Amino acid sequence: MLTANSILFSTAYLPPIEYFVAFLKTNIPLLEIHEHFKRRSYSNHCLIANVSGPHQLTIPVTKTCPNHCPIKDIRIDYSEKWQHTHWKTLETSYNKSPFFLYYKDYFEPFYTKKIPYLLDYNLQLFDVVCNLLKIKHRFTTTNSYINPTSDNLIDVRESIDLKKRTLPDYPFKNMQAYRQVFEDKTGFIPNLSIIDLLFNKGAQTKDYLMQHLHLLSLLNQSYIN
Repeated sequence: MLTANSILFSTAYLPPIEYFVAFLKTNIPLLEIHEHFKRRSYSNHCLIANVSGPHQLTIPVTKTCPNHCPIKDIRIDYSEKWQHTHWKTLETSYNKSPFFLYYKDYFEPFYTKKIPYLLDYNLQLFDVVCNLLKIKHRFTTTNSYINPTSDNLIDVRESIDLKKRTLPDYPFKNMQAYRQVFEDKTGFIPNLSIIDLLFNKGAQTKDYLMQHLHLLSLLNQSYIN
C-alpha cells in the first residue's frame, strides 16, 4: 500500500489523469526539477482524444542545451507555430464536449503568451487546473536530484510514463468509463490528459479522481521505485 507521506513527481504538460490521482493522494507532493530532460515523456507531451483515437500534442524544445540537461533549464522553442496548432487541435477535439466553452478562457492564453522555460509553462498550467478543481496544496520543488532509493518517499517519476500506459497489466487502463466526444468511433480511452476529463466531466472531475485512488495501490514494484 502507498502510505508514504511524500510523492515525488516529474514535470508534465497537461498531465494524465493518473498524475492527478497521485497528486491528490499526498499533501506533500515534491517536483523533481534536477533530473535530466527525457524525450518522448510527459514532460513535453500530452495525450488527448480526437476522432482517430489518442492524439499526442508535443511542445518543441530548443536544442541549445547539451545532453543530460536538467529539466529546469529546458527552453521552449517558439520558432515553430506549435501554440496555434495545439489550440486549434484542442478546439476541434473538444468544442462539442459539455464543458469546453466553460473552461476554454482559462487555457487559451497559454497558446498565445510565450513562457521561456518548459518547467514554468507546465507549472502555470498545472496551477490553473488545481484552482479549477479547488485543490489547495501545491508542489515543493527539489533542491537537488533525489535518488530513487530514498526512504519515506513514493517515487512516481518512472511509473507515470508515456510508454507504460499501454502495457496490458497497467492499472490505470482500468478506469471507470465516462462520456467522451468521439467514443462512438474510438471506444472509451482511459488515462488521457486531465483536460479530457475536465472538458467532459466539469465539476465532477475531482470526484472522479478521488474514486480512482485505489488504483495507486495496485502499482507493483515493476512500476514504482
